[in-house]
Amino acid sequence: MPARAGNPVELTLQLQIPRLQVAEYHRPYVAIWIEGEDQGIARHLAVWYQTDPKKEDGTQWLKDLRQWWRRGGRTQSMPIDGVTGATRPAGEHLLKFNVADLPPGSYHLAVEAAREVGGRELLRLPFTLPATDLQQIRAQGSSELGSVSLQVAPYAP
Repeated sequence: MPARAGNPVELTLQLQIPRLQVAEYHRPYVAIWIEGEDQGIARHLAVWYQTDPKKEDGTQWLKDLRQWWRRGGRTQSMPIDGVTGATRPAGEHLLKFNVADLPPGSYHLAVEAAREVGGRELLRLPFTLPATDLQQIRAQGSSELGSVSLQVAPYAP
């Protein structure tokens, strides 16, 4: 019997993509997802990759997002409506997600970035549901990701 879905929450993610001083810079591919206690993907939130139809198909490089790919990205048919989008430039990015149907429990919000001719980095930010109080979690990347902060709050429309 599946666990009962919890109360809706609002996830506010502030993500920094650092500006790197390298000879050949490409915007990173980024995957953002919620993983459950079994480390399986509970929800795909965002996948940023090359979507320009005039250039080569960017889906061939999605496997460089290794953790996301192994845990469920490879079974997805791209593009995913409401999830996928174009790569984003260096800088601060603010994302908001309303999540209504996850059962109570412990989760991680995972952010993975991989860049052509560059590196790969994965950060996990733990949180619990139901969110009866405001939860604020921070992590600091060291190469492909800068500061990442997550705010989990009960959803108030």
